[in-house]
Amino acid sequence: MIEIKNLCKIFLTEMKTKKIAVDNLSFKVNDGEIFGLLGKNGAGKTTTIRMLTMQIVPTSGNIFFDDKSIDEDTIEIKKMIGVVPQHINFDQDLTVGENMELHARLHHIKKIDRQKRIADLLNYVELNDVINENVRKLSGGMKRRLLIIRALIHQPKILFLDEPTVALDPQVRRKIWSLIKDLKSQGVTIFLTTHYIEEAESLCDRTAFLNRGKLIALDTPKNLCEVHNKNSLEEVFIKLTGLSVS
Repeated sequence: MIEIKNLCKIFLTEMKTKKIAVDNLSFKVNDGEIFGLLGKNGAGKTTTIRMLTMQIVPTSGNIFFDDKSIDEDTIEIKKMIGVVPQHINFDQDLTVGENMELHARLHHIKKIDRQKRIADLLNYVELNDVINENVRKLSGGMKRRLLIIRALIHQPKILFLDEPTVALDPQVRRKIWSLIKDLKSQGVTIFLTTHYIEEAESLCDRTAFLNRGKLIALDTPKNLCEVHNKNSLEEVFIKLTGLSVS
């Protein structure tokens, strides 16, 4: 489904020095799995996801979706993916329905199809009763659910989730977890970055650990715990990165 080969990203700092954000990264994401990318702040998670979603250009290396290179099949690949950003980025002057309508039009979905699709998605996450509400009035959990279904409007095969439950309370986070698991059951491949290690342990088929832009571990949560003789993925994270999580 997704293959990354020798991916690198180097930024030039304000002091005109080079900062390696992603360093020779290679791995594959299987069709239909929930794949987690973990690491402490500055490890390269968001940079990696931004390259995969073609928001920034890699310094070197290759990215393939279904054997299609992002350099050669950009338009077709963009049709395959949906992106849920870390930060809320709705048009604050529009209603819930208007935000969804705008996104559907950007994907050139026909009117009769987009109206049904919007209604079905809002019903799916129990937001149909706020379709005419301004997005400013939504709770944090509602906004996160809306971000996810907005990314699903064009029925992507792959969904990128960058910190989808950040700053949410535990009860709302678990509702988002349930939504993610349900999407997987429908055949959607999910690429997840998160600071919540227990989130990755609960959701992910496989997890990769980044440290200073380098891949330092990749396996199922169960296998990682067994290999490192730990009881939880969080303990493995602490061992490999030397950093506890909050």
